[in-house]
Amino acid sequence: MQKNRYKNILYFIVFVILVTLSIQVYWNFKNYVAGKQQLINEVQISLDHAVDQYYTDLAEKNTIGFSSDSSNINSFLKQNSFRSLLKEIDSGTVDFKSYTFSEGLDHSDIKIYRGISVDSMDRLNSINPCKNSPCPDTLEILEYTDTLNLPKIFTSRQKAFEQLTSKIIISISEDSLNLKTLDTIIADQLQRKKLGISYGITFQDKRGASYVFNPDIISRSDLTTKTKSSYLPRGSSLEMSFTNTTLPILKKNLIGIVLSFLLVAAVIGCLLYLLRIINHQKQLAELKNDLISNITHEFKTPIATISAALEGIQNFNTENDPQKTKKYVEMSSDQLGKLNTMVEKILETATLNSDELELNLEEINLVDLTQTIISRYQANTSEKEINFESSHNNIWKKVDPFHFENAINNIIDNAIKYGGDHIEVSLQNTNPNIILEIKDNGTSLTKSQKDRIFEKFYRVPKGNTHDVKGFGIGLFYTKTIIEKHEGTIALLLDQGHTNFKITLPNG
Repeated sequence: MQKNRYKNILYFIVFVILVTLSIQVYWNFKNYVAGKQQLINEVQISLDHAVDQYYTDLAEKNTIGFSSDSSNINSFLKQNSFRSLLKEIDSGTVDFKSYTFSEGLDHSDIKIYRGISVDSMDRLNSINPCKNSPCPDTLEILEYTDTLNLPKIFTSRQKAFEQLTSKIIISISEDSLNLKTLDTIIADQLQRKKLGISYGITFQDKRGASYVFNPDIISRSDLTTKTKSSYLPRGSSLEMSFTNTTLPILKKNLIGIVLSFLLVAAVIGCLLYLLRIINHQKQLAELKNDLISNITHEFKTPIATISAALEGIQNFNTENDPQKTKKYVEMSSDQLGKLNTMVEKILETATLNSDELELNLEEINLVDLTQTIISRYQANTSEKEINFESSHNNIWKKVDPFHFENAINNIIDNAIKYGGDHIEVSLQNTNPNIILEIKDNGTSLTKSQKDRIFEKFYRVPKGNTHDVKGFGIGLFYTKTIIEKHEGTIALLLDQGHTNFKITLPNG
């Protein structure tokens, strides 16, 4: 039941993560599409402005106007200098933008208008007498021609005709575009909008002839737009193809994308953290069950032994044999001592989680301490070979003798219980650290077990067998004590060896 519940929670969390990712991907995709359309619009506006500016500059160069309110315009038009200007226009060498009157040319009361400023010249309809009233027909005008006093309407029309003949506008029209010049203007427009795209230009005139700029970019472009400028010659078209659009689009939506990913990361992080907590609680439940099983098994043996001894004294020692009684009492005492040791270990481990554990530091020789521990095991373990090496005869360090000795005991005891038949202990004083290594040739541990070996109550799975006694708290205790000495402990599995490496600061 618990396993099914855990699986259902796991599936639900995975489902929520996938849905959250899908929603955010869809939302970002929609923003990307909207950003692409916005980019096209901005490029369209830039292209239109560039075309307008191109033809404005072209008008400055190819359009000039002369205006005068006097009759001097007629003599001006008859002069050789003006005729030379017309020849220059025919030859294509004139630049109206820089044209000025030649020396000796009579240009009194004559004004020059260039480019779009020609539009500021007085228009004919500004003096049109028929603007606000119906004009008489031609016959009505002719009826007054024989009189000395001309009609007012005829006088106004004559004045309008004189005004018209006092103006002259010269404009050179072009059906083609200089794409290189237009490219410079477009690049300036795009730079103002900070649009870092690559583009090509295709111009088709009214005769159907096409002119291309940057054909390589056009061939691999994914977006196109056409200008809507009214300045473009009638019947022609100008198309701009561009690529490298992803980066500009992402820059436009950078804040939204970052916030989206932060939101997704926060949601996924919370869900994963929740999953980790659930998994941790599941592992704690399993460890608790294992601990209860181990405690039951470990306590059963001494309890059964004590019960058997008491039963022996009661039922098989009717003659009150002192030797038998002593034997049963010693057996019971020995088993009670084991029970007491196991209870102390459990209580001792419980105190490790609090900050109340204080170390009683003393300056001791680690070489002598380690040698004493090894000698004890060498005397009691004949089937295991234990060797000890030290880089110095004396290595002094402030430690808590009781807890530090227990920590080293636990590692060597584990090596004897679970490791190979050959154990090597080395102690080295390498400034700035003291390194103690306990290595055996056992290869029973896996990488997944190595990552959990220092967890409280964790024991390497052995199925239902209990050939080795313990509660899974020895290495947890050792790690805690080493860390309280400001050191580190690590388990290394390499080259067919199991190596517990303890590093302590020297000093």
